[in-house]
Amino acid sequence: MLETIKNQLKKFPLNPAKPSQQDSGATAAVLVLLHGAQDNPKVVLTQRAMHLNNHAGEVAFPGGMWDLTDESLLHTALRETHEEIGLSADLVEPIAMLPVASPKRRTLRVTPFVGLANGPLELHSEPSEITAIFDAPVSLFIDINNYQYFEMTNEQGALRFPFLPYKGYKIWGFTLKVLVDMLNTTLDAGVDLKYPSDELIEELRSRGQQ
Repeated sequence: MLETIKNQLKKFPLNPAKPSQQDSGATAAVLVLLHGAQDNPKVVLTQRAMHLNNHAGEVAFPGGMWDLTDESLLHTALRETHEEIGLSADLVEPIAMLPVASPKRRTLRVTPFVGLANGPLELHSEPSEITAIFDAPVSLFIDINNYQYFEMTNEQGALRFPFLPYKGYKIWGFTLKVLVDMLNTTLDAGVDLKYPSDELIEELRSRGQQ
């Protein structure tokens, strides 16, 4: 499985480009870190600290905001990974740069990089940013029966999102979509999750502004 993922990810080559200075504050990078058995590798995920202003308590990839001192977005992803989970950049083999995406309701451009690491990994969380670090097997995301849906409601209406429960964690949103899109592309996983349309999201947003 891991070898197939690696081969298929060759269509997403690494790009050492550096954002422009005006992109500071609106550009981030994360690391999709794979390790473990060839037939069922694991992905390293974190749970963000509860006191954070954005996405508190949510499951995420290690990573963070681009800094003006970073040589590239890949540098950002590796630097933030080291700061958040204690993994040195020289233990990571970067192999791909996935398409830029934006978490819903935020004007933030996030570039996911895929990297490989040899285990066992000795990771430790930075408590000011991360509450927990855990591994999730790739096979978990391939089985459509593992998915559930939940609703987010407010005065304007309700939106229904897919999520994957795992060991008390709720994997959803940007993190889940990046993983599923990668596995659909590399393994032809055929996982078809239903998300609210951009039109519906915009409609509910506009109601709240009236």
